[in-house]
Amino acid sequence: QVQLVESGGGSVQAGGSLRLSCAASGSIFSIWTMGWYRQAPGKQRELVAAVTSGGIINYADSVKGRFTISRDNAQNTVYLQMNSLKPEDTAVYYCNAARFARTPYWGRGTQVTVSS
Repeated sequence: QVQLVESGGGSVQAGGSLRLSCAASGSIFSIWTMGWYRQAPGKQRELVAAVTSGGIINYADSVKGRFTISRDNAQNTVYLQMNSLKPEDTAVYYCNAARFARTPYWGRGTQVTVSS
């Protein structure tokens, strides 16, 4: 079992920044691929960024150059630094923990709202 708790969401104006955090507990954090997903109203949940246990990082094209994912294995936490935010970044952001052949775990989500 892995428990994930997101924090750091909020409302900002376009061009602003937010930093999301996801605190994990219940398993050996370092072995999991950690990711951030988002879901806007009426749209499917999509991958924003992910970082593997080995430090390999993947970003959605829409956030490359603006968002940075990082993990602190000592603190069991994964972060998403979001800069140059756009109104289209408005969504509920979910933390995800995944491993091959294992059921993935999800946090409850944190709302990010970007106004123009």
